[in-house]
Amino acid sequence: MVGITSYGAYVPRYRIRVEDIAKEWGADSESYKRGLFLNEKSVAGMDEDTITMSLEATRNALRRAAIDPNKVGAVYVGSESHPYAVKPSSTIIAEAINAVPHCHCADLEFACKAGTESLFITYGLVKAGLITYGLAIGADTSQGAPNDALEYSAASGAAAFFVGTENIVANIEATYSCTTDTPDFWRRDNQVYPRHGGRFTGTPAYFKHVHLAGKMLLEKTGVTPAEIKYAVFHQPNGKFPQRVSKMLGFSKDQIKAGLLAPSIGNTYSASSLISLTAVLDIAEKDDLIMMVSYGSGAGSDAFLFRVTDAIYQTRDKAKTTMSYVNERLVYLDYGLYAKYRDKIIIS
Repeated sequence: MVGITSYGAYVPRYRIRVEDIAKEWGADSESYKRGLFLNEKSVAGMDEDTITMSLEATRNALRRAAIDPNKVGAVYVGSESHPYAVKPSSTIIAEAINAVPHCHCADLEFACKAGTESLFITYGLVKAGLITYGLAIGADTSQGAPNDALEYSAASGAAAFFVGTENIVANIEATYSCTTDTPDFWRRDNQVYPRHGGRFTGTPAYFKHVHLAGKMLLEKTGVTPAEIKYAVFHQPNGKFPQRVSKMLGFSKDQIKAGLLAPSIGNTYSASSLISLTAVLDIAEKDDLIMMVSYGSGAGSDAFLFRVTDAIYQTRDKAKTTMSYVNERLVYLDYGLYAKYRDKIIIS
């Protein structure tokens, strides 16, 4: 058995409401709220970035399990907003948890599925017996250009998972990945903000890949949607995961616990992973969980997990994901939001 031995999440306390963004640009906030099924999004503080959020999520994972840092053989950080163009984020995390020097580190990038890439690779390394534990992280402080549709959803957050063979809280039963060259979203070198293909980002991009990966995972395992307790999908907004879940045969009740985008926005590489942590916070022994990520460019990683009884001794030792989502929130006006996200440069 190879699976998740511990997990942690982090979402900044700062928020901005959809109507406060729309008001700045004279837009109809209700059309965005209905069209994207979003109410507000998380915003990283001025002293936060992908590395600091990754470390907070990792520390929550360490609080849940006594893992010897000397046994962590790999640290991978998946993100499209690494603070350094040339300088890895993963080495800083490895140093901070005392996993160096006998540790393989790498930064991964594949739009919004870079986080599940790190999970997929650590799973493979542990399964092959090359490492005892691997640390997989998905984190982003995503950006949307002013007055672009992305500005209403591009959010901040992180999730971290230790993968191993002992004291597993969620066994990885099966995986399936699919990839094509679909240029629905991109950012060229030296450009500050990404560009996207508008409606093209839904079909044939998101829906084609997420549906295919989910469908093939179900066929590969012989599991039916009715047998799965929770289904988690990448959330570029609140509407897409609801539509694709229906295409795959899941009910609203099966995706409700992991549907966080309406409250925190699209955390990019952390999106499906943060939602998975929220589900693990409430899951019971033998529950089946399916997670399907999505990354523009384009591809999806699908995972099937089975929860074990070790979850009961693990999850209450750190702050829950929903406490980050709902508690001690601080709302920003557009001016402060623009300052926090470096849209306003102060000399």
